[in-house]
Amino acid sequence: LRVEQADVYRLPFADASFDVVHAHQVLQHLTDPVAALAEMRRVRRPGGVVAGRDADYPAMTWFPAEPGLDRWLALYLQVARGNRAEPAAGRRLLSWARAAGFAEVTASASAWCFATAEERAWWGGLWAERVTSSAFADQAVHGGLADGAELQRLAAAWRRWAAAPDGWFAVVHGEVLARA
Repeated sequence: LRVEQADVYRLPFADASFDVVHAHQVLQHLTDPVAALAEMRRVRRPGGVVAGRDADYPAMTWFPAEPGLDRWLALYLQVARGNRAEPAAGRRLLSWARAAGFAEVTASASAWCFATAEERAWWGGLWAERVTSSAFADQAVHGGLADGAELQRLAAAWRRWAAAPDGWFAVVHGEVLARA
């Protein structure tokens, strides 16, 4: 196994190099996911597959109701779209794959569910940190969409949700397997 970092728009591999080319939670962050899929298609061998899986942020849902998470989602959508990315990527994968030239595309969906105390602690803690110290936080502040105090309130909302004994969070993913 060899890991390499590369630009998905200009992969440093010959045509038809791989049996499987996979992007997991990548296309939602790109300004041109169709071009990325076309490049992934270029390096896929005949008979091989290009696979993609991305979250669909607007489809995320949770319990109990937490206004801070409602605000977090609205802010996340603003930041992502301000970056010319698509946070509703999951629902668009099928159309993107077809636009990238794939004739045979199988679309599906799956979900992550965070409901146990351990899962909630991990997911809620992850987002409590992201909303205060990550590229997302920096972009929200520098874009004038939120300030540090609001981000702290959103982090507290994530911790409240994670502490709820009946807390439940679902992340819906779109998926594609694309050939020829």
